[in-house]
Amino acid sequence: MATHLITGAGSGIGAALTRRLHERGDELILLARDAGRAKELAAQYEGARTLVADLSDPDRISRSLGMQPMPDHLDSLLHIAGIVDLGPIAELRPRTWHQQLNANLISPAELTRLFLPQLRASQGHVLFVNSGAGLKAHAEWGAYAASKHGLKALADSLREEEHAGGVRVTSVYPGRTAGPMQAKVHSQEGKEYDASRWINPESVATTILTALDLPRDAEINDLTVRPGR
Repeated sequence: MATHLITGAGSGIGAALTRRLHERGDELILLARDAGRAKELAAQYEGARTLVADLSDPDRISRSLGMQPMPDHLDSLLHIAGIVDLGPIAELRPRTWHQQLNANLISPAELTRLFLPQLRASQGHVLFVNSGAGLKAHAEWGAYAASKHGLKALADSLREEEHAGGVRVTSVYPGRTAGPMQAKVHSQEGKEYDASRWINPESVATTILTALDLPRDAEINDLTVRPGR
């Protein structure tokens, strides 16, 4: 039975993966943005532990976690939470940049720093759910793509730094995946949203489980997932 710390467990890919891990009996530590959300997640996943930290404010994460019981053992840190806000570069204000860089890049970096001691001790796994936007940027995706390109750099550097100690690092790059984030994107694009056109979150969860469950003689560094329709 492995122990996983998961961000973004409340919806989309994170919810699909959390459900799968819970069903097979793994131990879960779910990061929530506030106490109310933590209570909801704990009620949904019997036996799961919760931690509270706001990923929109990475400067406060260390202090927040320092006031809560931290896990002694951790097999994986799964960065799945993220936000998106589209707009042309000419119109994006600093607040929009800060919001996406904080949630999508700086907070994952800070959480990784804080939990690396446990992950080194267990020769664990750090997995980042990135995005197709982390490989190629399109018009009006500048701030989000910048945060995801940065997340790729974070993962690549971390892999080089921690490989010799046995810590595995994986980046998963899903294409458009059905869920609340995709519905928001379509709204911002002015397009009709049809979930059946896009990847089911369960399919992305399956690819993540493949990376996590791979025997120790190998590791998946980068995994790209695209809509099959």
